[in-house]
Amino acid sequence: MKTEYKIFVGVAVFLFGAAAVYGFYTHGAQGQIEWIGLVALILSGLLCSMCGGFFWFVARRIDLRPEDRDDGEIAEGAGELGFFSPGSYWPFGLALSAAIAGLGLVFWMWWLIALGMLMVVFAACGLLFEYYSGSRHPVEH
Repeated sequence: MKTEYKIFVGVAVFLFGAAAVYGFYTHGAQGQIEWIGLVALILSGLLCSMCGGFFWFVARRIDLRPEDRDDGEIAEGAGELGFFSPGSYWPFGLALSAAIAGLGLVFWMWWLIALGMLMVVFAACGLLFEYYSGSRHPVEH
């Protein structure tokens, strides 16, 4: 986790520096600060800082992983990494419902926004509980 938090903190420092340069540049070129870009850069830096802080917090509580050590070997990282879904249609449904909600926001149609948000909730629940539905009884041979 040390590698991850260093990457996120590095990107955050870059974004805060870019925000400072952007603010000075737009103030010098236009006579006023362009607030949309400045706020976007600052918020992006804060988001990267939040992710980096989380990884730093976790890195202090776990043992060093092979990729965090200089003497780590590739074979030390072998083993089960977790469960990954072999295929699912729920991400497509989630993207489609988010697009419908976004279309409702673009054209400011309250009924389309409500429909899209309802579909987002349904698709997110379907994605979340995809492997928790169905029979709970093991198959006996």
